[in-house]
Amino acid sequence: MNELLTASNAYEQKTKIDFRSWIKPTFSPEHGVLIVWFGSFLTGAALAQTWNYCTNLALLCSFFALQAEHPLVVQIKRRSTWKPRYIIWAGIYGTIALLIAVWLWMQSPVLIWVYAIVAFALAFDVIAVFKRKHKSILNELVIFAAICLSTPLAYGATTGSLSIEALSIWILNTLFFGSAIFTIKLRRKKTSSLKPGIAYHSIATVIIIGFFAFGWLKLITALAFAVVLLKFAVVIGFRNWYIKAKFHSVALLETRFAVFYIAIAAISVLPAHLPNT
Repeated sequence: MNELLTASNAYEQKTKIDFRSWIKPTFSPEHGVLIVWFGSFLTGAALAQTWNYCTNLALLCSFFALQAEHPLVVQIKRRSTWKPRYIIWAGIYGTIALLIAVWLWMQSPVLIWVYAIVAFALAFDVIAVFKRKHKSILNELVIFAAICLSTPLAYGATTGSLSIEALSIWILNTLFFGSAIFTIKLRRKKTSSLKPGIAYHSIATVIIIGFFAFGWLKLITALAFAVVLLKFAVVIGFRNWYIKAKFHSVALLETRFAVFYIAIAAISVLPAHLPNT
């Protein structure tokens, strides 16, 4: 009888511990992703040249969508054993993001195109995780493109429309932040070649020049991309230090260049005087 009581108490204690761990919120451990998300959102809001309640809702929507991706990917990676905590919070974050997204769509139907790209990117990411290609260059670029969709989301939710400039800045942001894929990979022996990085930055530069030539980007906005070229030049010039440096130092370098770029890109699309709301 005592053994049964002991076993019962142990089971109840374990259940309480498990339940407490289940209700503990999950957060993406990659702080750099938050800079990409908020920086991209800020450029979209700056282009809209106003900030209203729909902008606030778009900010919340994109944040919760971003947080939903982390537990979902972790659970898929550990699909051999179900982790209630990740399932619960992926569901909570995803539901909140979906409800806000539907409401914003009712206010601005044009956002359906942004949502369609998000759905494609999420499906692409999930398939890549299943195939164990989550860290491939292509998938990481798709992820960056998805996070940077906060640019047209902010603009579309605020203004009720999308413009070629908003979409161009989305691609500009994607190309800028996507650069980190190639610099970070230089720190690993298997991916330490400079050729992919040089090719990427060359193609990206041609794309941005093209956007400016077509009038889709303002001169200063397009020149903001020079920040990433400067960063890449610094990484190449101090390659030995970059490869051996602690990740904290590398993250600090990436963050400083990112903040500098965001400031230039956001300010470049603002008018001399903001309109009264």
